[in-house]
Amino acid sequence: MSENKVIFPGTFDPITNGHVDLIERAAKMFAHVVVGVAKNTRKKPHFDLATRVKLTQEVLSPIKNVSVVGFSHLLVDFIREQGARAVIRGLRAVSDFEYEFQLANMNRRLAPDIETLFLTPGEQFSFVSSSLVSEIAALGGDISSFVPKEVIIAMKGRTP
Repeated sequence: MSENKVIFPGTFDPITNGHVDLIERAAKMFAHVVVGVAKNTRKKPHFDLATRVKLTQEVLSPIKNVSVVGFSHLLVDFIREQGARAVIRGLRAVSDFEYEFQLANMNRRLAPDIETLFLTPGEQFSFVSSSLVSEIAALGGDISSFVPKEVIIAMKGRTP
């Protein structure tokens, strides 16, 4: 296992500038960041898993110590498969904390050897979520300050 490899999981539907901010910062702290794009059966994503992986890879390609992998099983199993010992979770607001704290404790129970670290995005991204971006886009709003250009292109090419 690599002491200096971390997992950054999410659904990335779509990837936002807030995600990119957190991943860039994680890439400065760790030798390698694996961005895990989760299938997440509880949500109905706008893009299928393969498209989300491809889009996330395109957006993050300038960051050399980041790789992107899709997964559809338990996060703790994915972390182990990737040879990591830690996961980074983003916290935008206090409202995120309760859910993320519950997940961290459950993951600790399932895998006591895996640590959860929390990062907060820059304040300019603290209100940006994939769900809000998708809703704004669906209603014809301008999402250019919330997402990378690759996402704008992909969302314009998507039929509602």
